Amino acid sequence: MLNRPTLDPETRVLYGDSLQPPPGYVFDAAVATTFSLDFETALAAPVSLALFAAENRDDILTHPLALLEGAERIAGRLVVYADAGHLHGQGRPHSRLCSLLERIIVEVAAPRGGAFHPKLWALRYRPIRAGDPILVRLLILSRNLTRDRSWDISLRLDGKLTRRVDAENRPLFDLVSSLPDLAVAEVSEDARELTNSVAQDLRRAEWTLPERFDEVRFAVNGFSNKVWQPGPCARLGIISPFCDGQTLELLRNFSRTQPRLLSRPDELACVDADVLDNFEQVAVLDEMAASEDGEEDASPNAIQGLHAKAFIAEVSWDTVLTVGSGNATRPALISGNNVELFASLKGKRSKVGSVDDIMGEKGFGRLTRAYERSELPPVDPAIRSAEARLDEARRALCRGGLRLRCERVDDQDSEALWRVWLIPVEPIVLAGVASLSIWPITRGDGHACDGLAALREGVAVDLGAMPMVDLTRFLAFRLAAEDGLASALFSTGLIMEGLPPERHAAILRWVIDSRGAFFRYLRLLLSELGDPFGAALAAQEGGGGAGWEAAADDAPLLEDMVRALCRGGERLYAIERLMTRLEAGGEDPAGNPIPPEFRTLWEAFRIALQDQGDSRAR
Repeated sequence: MLNRPTLDPETRVLYGDSLQPPPGYVFDAAVATTFSLDFETALAAPVSLALFAAENRDDILTHPLALLEGAERIAGRLVVYADAGHLHGQGRPHSRLCSLLERIIVEVAAPRGGAFHPKLWALRYRPIRAGDPILVRLLILSRNLTRDRSWDISLRLDGKLTRRVDAENRPLFDLVSSLPDLAVAEVSEDARELTNSVAQDLRRAEWTLPERFDEVRFAVNGFSNKVWQPGPCARLGIISPFCDGQTLELLRNFSRTQPRLLSRPDELACVDADVLDNFEQVAVLDEMAASEDGEEDASPNAIQGLHAKAFIAEVSWDTVLTVGSGNATRPALISGNNVELFASLKGKRSKVGSVDDIMGEKGFGRLTRAYERSELPPVDPAIRSAEARLDEARRALCRGGLRLRCERVDDQDSEALWRVWLIPVEPIVLAGVASLSIWPITRGDGHACDGLAALREGVAVDLGAMPMVDLTRFLAFRLAAEDGLASALFSTGLIMEGLPPERHAAILRWVIDSRGAFFRYLRLLLSELGDPFGAALAAQEGGGGAGWEAAADDAPLLEDMVRALCRGGERLYAIERLMTRLEAGGEDPAGNPIPPEFRTLWEAFRIALQDQGDSRAR
């Protein structure tokens, strides 16, 4: 890679590939942080962790059995912390599988009142072969866990656990270990223990640095009055999609010569011209690059354009490249109210390159053009004021102690239904809000209820009756401002009382709804840990069940079961759990997808598995 410039736009990394274990290893545990999150991308992440990587998120979303098994395999081993109120919402129903994320997603709030903004993955992998070391991986991103088509930057550090605590890793430990205490609702003890375990691993990690760099240091803003800033340098380059005049003036004073700036045109339009005149070059992303060579994305939540954040400082003979979550804004770099994470890599300028090398035509600059002051008008202050009022309402709804309660509807003439109530602990002030619609994310806005008057009065809102598979802790909210200048659509997760324990099994039976789906899922269960190709093949529609549709002696499946028994039976225990859940997950025995011929075969394996366990006990 020495022949390519730092931050070369031709060097691209797939999100899923960054999560995949190294050869000879399997996923063991992870903690992730993000500002915003969409449910489909979060649902696809466990597949990338535990089964196989794919070219993009949509490839994974076409395999519901893989989504189910991915969530099953990482259950209790992944926690994702996201800023409260910034889970994406949509009008159409989400997949019922998104309810499986209730055990994974924890919403948090920044302790100093700003945004919880870091984007991090801390992962632990265990070896397949005994005696090999445990490995860790750290991803520091500018990208959120969303369907994002923006230009972002990621830093991947691979390392191994040692017995020695490294003081340079202290900021990582401080951030991750504090996460459970930032939660806006109750956090399970399992999530706390997992988070603390990964935090302890980060203290003892020894990282392998990227080529051309000699040193890495970490910094976290948002927990104290001490705020990371780039510091004095000979030359400074700033890549920041969001910025403000006060922070740009501060950064300009750090550089002995005029800095370079790359941002978004709508943000630069709000900065005074005399501030921008102090920069040698002010650039924006070229329109063709902003839409990935002109490709459009119809998704309403898809973000395009510049989203990367970086500060490039020339210090003596070195270049310090700082990447992470922080923009050139007051909450990130001056007040420190946002929680932000930074990683600073230092290397010789002769190897890493200068500001001009990295931001110029040899590097990222080939995708940019000069900013023209007149190309966009500043954002109307009235619109920003309306958006700020809706953001306050969003915070009140997500942090106001709202709860859900579900009760079974006794109606002998229809299928079993459950009625859900949204219960406030006290009246909620929703200033400047004209309307408020609420619905469970599994139902869509066709089932929306008007909740504005009730929540202002502190009265419960009836969200309607629904089948068990639609029960979810995640609600979508749509707000509209009184002046009509702004609207907001988001989701949040609430504590639910009365959730039936068989809800998870009902979702399982909703996915595994036929003989063919049952046998495809068995193939997936029996796929070997650390065999992504086998898992991807098993997840394919129509794969694995054809032999059983015709006869009861599908030799390949039988061989897989025998092999699993000989290797300790871990995958067979997973089949046993599956059988138990499918039997308990519904009230209609005729709808059970387990074929009778497999029940007979399974009984023989169940006895062999029990005998194997008794033998080991002796």
